[in-house]
Amino acid sequence: MVLAAKNGDASNASEALEQLCRTYWLPLYAFIRREGHDEAEAKDLTQEFFLRLIERDYLQHLKHQRGRFRSFMLTLLKNFLREQHNRASTQKRGAGKVIVSLEEEGADGTYLHEPVDNLSPDQVFERRWAQTVFQTGLNRLRDEYVESGRGPFFDCLKDFQPRAAGAPSYSQIGETFGMTEAAVKSAVQRMRQRHREILREEIANTVTSPEEIDEEIQHLREVLSSAR
Repeated sequence: MVLAAKNGDASNASEALEQLCRTYWLPLYAFIRREGHDEAEAKDLTQEFFLRLIERDYLQHLKHQRGRFRSFMLTLLKNFLREQHNRASTQKRGAGKVIVSLEEEGADGTYLHEPVDNLSPDQVFERRWAQTVFQTGLNRLRDEYVESGRGPFFDCLKDFQPRAAGAPSYSQIGETFGMTEAAVKSAVQRMRQRHREILREEIANTVTSPEEIDEEIQHLREVLSSAR
């Protein structure tokens, strides 16, 4: 997304970079926190990392590498943190620039949802990355339903498991929305199919070849399964 934007005008590149930062700040922030930095330091370091990502044009290196964007970003972050030796420079980080407001995003509140266990920084990063990708896909799907005036229908079906304890039946959902049971079943199937399509589109933006999409999806599913 970013490299494509750089081939266009500056405003498109800026918008793409902002979207990149807003999408992927949480896995990076969570890694930095688990490395032992407190909330204020982690916010500063996350902002500084994105600034360097932009100003030093690190993303151009992606043109010459194969592999997953997830691994590329984690490697860059580790290298960046190794360069940070002088804690006194914290106030200078970012030079007053804000790429994405971690205050508005509730950075630490989200980070603290991580269970207190023996997860390594790498494992925290992987988990948050997987959650970010799947949530981004779900948000896109909801936006499509809201734009078509079917937001409440999406909210009712997004977590629907027909055999789960206490879950409403297809017929009960149909009564709520004036649909037949068969129509509800078809709607659920279409929603899940569209979610899979969107997820593949999101993953396609983070790998270098179509052949890697299924592997990456499987990996991220395994990461989330292990978290349960």
